[in-house]
Amino acid sequence: MKSYEEIIKGIEDAQLRQDKLDFNVGDTVKVSAQIKEGEKTRTQVFEGTVIKVQGHGARQTFTVRKNSNGVGVEKTWPVNSPLVEKVTVVRRGKARRAKLFYLRDRVGKRAKVKEVIK
Repeated sequence: MKSYEEIIKGIEDAQLRQDKLDFNVGDTVKVSAQIKEGEKTRTQVFEGTVIKVQGHGARQTFTVRKNSNGVGVEKTWPVNSPLVEKVTVVRRGKARRAKLFYLRDRVGKRAKVKEVIK
């Protein structure tokens, strides 16, 4: 008889994304997500800096932050969500830490992450 952990792991493995999203903390990304308005669905693009990636497996999430009209906006998505169509990396950022919460207190040029040049 299977244990509960094995059963849950089997269910979560079936829900994992087939295409691997390739981005890291500090990268500037465009997230194309489906938005449902009434009975219509459309794709909305959210562009900003990845400030946090947490969890693993089916429960992994990432948070993207941008400034919109002087107001900081953060959105969190599950990596394996079917509502997230694609994540496009605009530019790679150099981050020396795992969570970039210090960007919340900064404005203008100071709120940018250095770009990795390869």
